[in-house]
Amino acid sequence: MSKTESSSTDSLWRTALKSGGGNCVQVMRHEDTIMVGDSKQPGGPVLSYTLKEWDAFLDGAKKGEFDDLINT
Repeated sequence: MSKTESSSTDSLWRTALKSGGGNCVQVMRHEDTIMVGDSKQPGGPVLSYTLKEWDAFLDGAKKGEFDDLINT
């Protein structure tokens, strides 16, 4: 993951290396919340999830539960 400074907190946005530093979903942890944003809109809307919600999402992603959403 690559990291860029966030303007709103002391936390760092993280973007997957596969994005090549381009336009990508970015995430960061702020206290007990995972925030998700769009690197194309650095000041745009941000979604936030509890650690439990984020853990459930990552578990599903690791198990391939969302693989049918992309064409590879």
